[in-house]
Amino acid sequence: MMIQSTIKLTLEEFFALSVSDVAYELIEGEAIPKMSPKRFHAGVQKALLILMDAWAENKGYLYPEWAVRLKRNNEDWVPVPDITYISYSRLNADWLEDDACPVAPELVIEIISPGQTFGGLSQKATDYLTAGVLRVWIVDSQERSVTVFYPDAPPRTYTKLSLITDTILEGLELNPQQIFQLARLPN
Repeated sequence: MMIQSTIKLTLEEFFALSVSDVAYELIEGEAIPKMSPKRFHAGVQKALLILMDAWAENKGYLYPEWAVRLKRNNEDWVPVPDITYISYSRLNADWLEDDACPVAPELVIEIISPGQTFGGLSQKATDYLTAGVLRVWIVDSQERSVTVFYPDAPPRTYTKLSLITDTILEGLELNPQQIFQLARLPN
C-alpha cells in the first residue's frame, strides 16, 4: 500500500501511520517511500554490518534501516539510513524503546542504489551533518569507494586498500576492498 498525503504530517502522525512492508522517511511533512535495495546494495549493507559488528559490541548500537529523529530546515525529518551507529554515551545502553533513534548518531551510512546519485546523497549527507550527525559515509558500489563527510572538513574518498579510521570511531579500521570483497560484487 502506498501512502500519499496532501497535507503535511506531524511527527506524531507519521509514526502513527499503519505499518507496511515499505519503509518511509518523513521529509518536509510527507511520508516518502524509501527505495527498495537490490542485490549489490544488500550485499554491501550486509558486509558493513559483519565488518563493524564486533567493533560496535559494548560500544553502541549498530543497526540497518533504523529511523532517526532529526530536524532539517527547522522541520521534523525522519530519514532511514542504510546503517546507523550511535554510541552508548549518546544513547544509554539501557534504552529499551522500540522506537526511532531519538538523538543524532555518530555515524550514518548511505549506500548508493540504482536511481540515486552521489550528488543527491551528498546533499543528504550535508543535511545529516547540519542535524548533528558527526560522520556520514556514502558507499558507491559502482566506483568501489567510500566517501566520508565531516562537519568541519571537506569530504574524503577512500578506495581500494586506503584505511578508513576516525577518532570518533576509535578502533574501527577497514578499507573499501574488504567491504566489496565480502559483499561478493562482480569485478
